[in-house]
Amino acid sequence: MNQNEEQKVLDMIESEFKQGIEKVHEFNPSVTFYGSARLKEDHPYYQKVKNLAFRISKELSYTVMSGGGAGIMEASNRGAYEAGGKSVGLTIRLPREQHTNKYVTDEIPFNFFFARQSAMSYETEVCIFCPGGFGTLNELFEILTLQQTGKIGKIPLILFGKDFWKPFEKVIEEILLQKYETISENDLKLYKITDNEEEVLDIIKNSKIRDGDDALK
Repeated sequence: MNQNEEQKVLDMIESEFKQGIEKVHEFNPSVTFYGSARLKEDHPYYQKVKNLAFRISKELSYTVMSGGGAGIMEASNRGAYEAGGKSVGLTIRLPREQHTNKYVTDEIPFNFFFARQSAMSYETEVCIFCPGGFGTLNELFEILTLQQTGKIGKIPLILFGKDFWKPFEKVIEEILLQKYETISENDLKLYKITDNEEEVLDIIKNSKIRDGDDALK
């Protein structure tokens, strides 16, 4: 890659960061959903996420954000859409799997995963992680690491779905904490595992409204 090509890529990255942060700022307050693109409409978690997002939009008037794709992302956008609320998709261009779902009312497109992830977590009040694959786990552990190291301000991280997340917590406790001591006891407080919609709504109600100033430390 020559110097001109490098500068072109750098300009694209800068533009995406600027665009993403400016657009996300228009949709405060918000809740961001993460989860698999592969769970279909008939999957129980699709329905659970749709219902939860509906209530967040209808009862709390929060914007619902997701990656804008299929599966869990579609379910969250659909819930907000059917509630008559704002349903935002921060989409990524991929050779397969990523097509913007029809329930997105506002779309913010990205080419780079890292720019999208920064925008998704920049000002959102709460992150809700639902069952997912490598991408969802990557996004979760990135935010956990940034909070653990004090590089971003503390926001509620909800792991929605006990049957999915409890086995991960067991590994974290038994392997990372107890056997190898690579994390501390306090690190287990960085997230909350729950299936309870009322508990999720209470967490959102009591969350701090962010303006981006505490997004990066």
